[in-house]
Amino acid sequence: MSAPQGGWAGNHEEPTRRYQAAAEPQPQSDRPPIDAAKLWAGGFGTGVVAALVALVGILLVRGVFGIHILSPSEAGAYGSSATTTYAFGAFGVAILATGVVHMLLLLMPRPMSFFIWIMLLVIAVGVLIPFTVVADLESQIATAGLNFIIGICIMSLLNSVAGIATREPRRPGAGVG
Repeated sequence: MSAPQGGWAGNHEEPTRRYQAAAEPQPQSDRPPIDAAKLWAGGFGTGVVAALVALVGILLVRGVFGIHILSPSEAGAYGSSATTTYAFGAFGVAILATGVVHMLLLLMPRPMSFFIWIMLLVIAVGVLIPFTVVADLESQIATAGLNFIIGICIMSLLNSVAGIATREPRRPGAGVG
């Protein structure tokens, strides 16, 4: 039999050794951590893309197809300040959608399923709104189509961004083998 580390002397007074209490195990979350910087940077990029889609769409519809949306025909291919407002609106919707994604990632089970449903319903509203105002049918259809494309753009890009923002960080040396 080997001697205890402290020796035999003095161990007879305490027949059992007291050990430091183990730290309580922390409950493991089944949610991956959210990289907010990546999420919001991707949301900003999505906003820029959405604004450019709006601008290109308006130039295409007004300049190439000759359908006058958002302003009268005398305004030219770009239109008026309404075109700029429309592009900034697309940017704002993308930023708002990024906030919704962030909130859903923090609070909801299966957050991206909820996000897809929310976006599909918002896109449906965006497609239907042009038909509630008095305008030429071709202008209504062109605006609804542009709203649809902008909505799909925002939904698909933010879906990808959220996937990257919630991916587990790679460990050094992982994948080497």
